[in-house]
Amino acid sequence: MEMEQLLSMGFPSDLAAQALAATGGKSTLKATEWILSHKSCDTSNKPPSNPTPSPLQPKLDRFFHLQSKPNSSSGSPSIPIPAEQQEEDGPILLPSKRPRLFQSVTNPCSPAVHNNKHHPPHEPLSERMRPRTIDDVVGQDHLLAQNCILRSAIDCNRLPSIILWGPPGSGKTSIAKAIANSFPQDQNSSYRFVFFSAVTCGVKDVRDAVENARKVKVKNGKRTVLFVDEVHRFNKSQQDSFLPVIEDGSIVFIGATTENPSFHLITPLLSRCRLLTLCPLKPQHVQKILNRAINHSDMGLTQILGMRIEVTEDAIQFLSENCDGDARVALNALEISAITASTRTNSNDNFSLVANVTLDDAKEALQFKHFAYDKAGEEHYNLISALHKSMRGSDADASIYWLARMLEGGEQPLYVARRLIRFASEDVGLADPLALNQAVACYQACHFLGMPECNVILAQCVAYLALAPKSISVYQAIEAAQKVVRESTGQNEGVPLHLRNAPSKVMKELGYGKGYIYTPDNPLSTQTYLPSSLEGYKFLDWSVSNAKDWQETN
Repeated sequence: MEMEQLLSMGFPSDLAAQALAATGGKSTLKATEWILSHKSCDTSNKPPSNPTPSPLQPKLDRFFHLQSKPNSSSGSPSIPIPAEQQEEDGPILLPSKRPRLFQSVTNPCSPAVHNNKHHPPHEPLSERMRPRTIDDVVGQDHLLAQNCILRSAIDCNRLPSIILWGPPGSGKTSIAKAIANSFPQDQNSSYRFVFFSAVTCGVKDVRDAVENARKVKVKNGKRTVLFVDEVHRFNKSQQDSFLPVIEDGSIVFIGATTENPSFHLITPLLSRCRLLTLCPLKPQHVQKILNRAINHSDMGLTQILGMRIEVTEDAIQFLSENCDGDARVALNALEISAITASTRTNSNDNFSLVANVTLDDAKEALQFKHFAYDKAGEEHYNLISALHKSMRGSDADASIYWLARMLEGGEQPLYVARRLIRFASEDVGLADPLALNQAVACYQACHFLGMPECNVILAQCVAYLALAPKSISVYQAIEAAQKVVRESTGQNEGVPLHLRNAPSKVMKELGYGKGYIYTPDNPLSTQTYLPSSLEGYKFLDWSVSNAKDWQETN
């Protein structure tokens, strides 16, 4: 039996027989270890004569990892193999003790591994430079300066439930982790901190976190500070699960979101939390963060690249002014530019090795700016509102600028063209009736051409509408008329009889059309057209002078 197993593993018969004789002939495992140990000793002094591996060698690996079965006489306890690794003939067991030859050489509890866990060698610079305490946070002084809301809450050890709303890279997650580091993590602390992301967590994770928070409060009296990143990704039922535990004080909820909470978070959750708005970082704040990353001896660029890094002032200024207040973008670009600069160094003396980061390196690393635009989010509506109001204010330059922002952000040209058609009637109206023709022609041309060729057509129409005279008289007239109809002013009377058609004899007998004056034949005659209860009511504010201007324009 043992001989057959050794042969099936690819060992020569003479070597297998020698191994069985040396180990007593009752354990395939011992025989295999003997073969490998003697074979390694034999090959350590001379190169192998045949470097080509045996075609049966994979069977040896499979033997140790999947197919080892305990000897009935060995008495060693065994553990089952997972079902996906079982053979067709039933569950396979692995010996609980493997030969020392195959033990891992890395001890997971060693100090070196422990340090790497805290500071992985390939951790991005933006993560390594994340603030450790509140005092390390740069910017957001309206929240973290002395006597401000968040700083005061931390100093008084009375954290409220908050929602941090701000653009990417403004410091939402950093502030949450800095808050956690501001409290002692021991038995005397009144808070325990739990962090998870709504991107990777589901309903079960939320329920478990809530239930554990209740248990901890009952057992130790500690409140759980639950930080949820990207909280806008939770649906209504998931957000509802936080309400009772926030209400009874079991958890202090800290949510972070880049989306407008008014659109993505339920009203009861907003009612229980204080909404704190974070602003994009200013260039001087980003410069301070970049200089810290350059000069930090433990977690900065020097520690990552193993050499001294020198960055020019114009490179730092370029990154800080073109990252749109996003510290993560600036730090990632700085790291890439430093790596690029390090490849130009050709020195064998690592102690004197210096990488000089230039402005060209920074431009190469940043490539192009990220445009803050979302086709279905708040920024979409912000930009179309800016375009509309700029045209209404007759500022053609600003109008074209906001149009360019939308197009570069990936907006569909037909959407913009539809908004221009609306603007042509709402804001230009009778002051320039040809504006509607221009807008409709713009829509048709954009439909024919598409992007990027239709950008000039959109810009032409935007400039025309911005420079055109404005009149909202038609817009006001239809709004006023609809309001009268909705509120039943004038009792919503029927059409006066003299304005009705009389296609039948019965209708004529009832008075339909009686007394109607055909104005082409009687241009000087007058008659009423509104219901009697609305006679004299004015909807369209169109004076005689405006009418003359309209006629001259046409």
